[in-house]
Amino acid sequence: MNAAKREEIYRRLRDANPHPTTELEYDSPFELLISVLLSAQATDVSVNKATRLLYPVANTPAAMLALGEEALANFIKTIGLYKTKAKNVIATCRILLEKHGGEVPQTREALEALPGVGRKTANVVLNTAFGQPTIAVDTHIFRVANRTRLAPGKDVREVEDKLVKFTPKAFQVDAHHWLILHGRYVCKARKPECQHCIIADLCEYPAKPL
Repeated sequence: MNAAKREEIYRRLRDANPHPTTELEYDSPFELLISVLLSAQATDVSVNKATRLLYPVANTPAAMLALGEEALANFIKTIGLYKTKAKNVIATCRILLEKHGGEVPQTREALEALPGVGRKTANVVLNTAFGQPTIAVDTHIFRVANRTRLAPGKDVREVEDKLVKFTPKAFQVDAHHWLILHGRYVCKARKPECQHCIIADLCEYPAKPL
């Protein structure tokens, strides 16, 4: 795919959704970090249902640590892998208090040192909470990048590196959100809705059902 086509794809996505954001509900970088940590192998909808009850009770590292692992697990028990996630959240809160003054760090290295936080989670926090031009590649973005040929790659890191390289600077901050929403609602895994796709004529997917 050439540069002009990539730029037009992003321009159309931007025009359709000028101010995209995550569908996770949060009011602070800490809440976002915890929500993203909880969202691994879970839906944003399921995480939001749990955190609507959790955050009014505990929405700071100190409050979460005081809540404790067992009580936290009870709040998030409807989310997959909730016991492991509760353990990681409590350990993360302890580190935030001991090493970062209770604040969410703004570097990849510090974020990835937190229990349960991998590269994708760090990218989401850096991008969504702090406006850094990172692109977190989940299953939706991996599919869209490969299917459209926007940034094809054999694994998530290759796709991420290509997206960072090929996405025009003006679109880098919001690219993550546009692509994930496009994959979630239009370029679906089993049955892509190409007939409703605003970039269908630019997409290089050979099996487009048009």
